[in-house]
Amino acid sequence: MNWDRIEGNWKQLSGKVKEQWGKLTDDDLDVIAGRRDQLAGKIQEQYGLASDVAEKELADWQHKASESWLDASRKK
Repeated sequence: MNWDRIEGNWKQLSGKVKEQWGKLTDDDLDVIAGRRDQLAGKIQEQYGLASDVAEKELADWQHKASESWLDASRKK
C-alpha cells in the first residue's frame, strides 16, 4: 500500500500500527497523524533503534499493509 493511502486512512490503520509497535501511545499516534517521517522517528525513539533499522521496520510494515486492513476496520 502506498504511503498516501496509509496517511489518508490513518485513523483506521493506527490500530495496526499499535499492534506492530505497542510502545506507541494514542497521543503519539495523534501527533504522528499519518506522517511517515514522524512515525519513523517515534519508532526510533521508543525502541532505541538506529534510524536505518527503524526505516527498515517501517518499510516492512508498509509492504505488509493491505486493503483488507481497511475493510476490516470499516466493519467494526
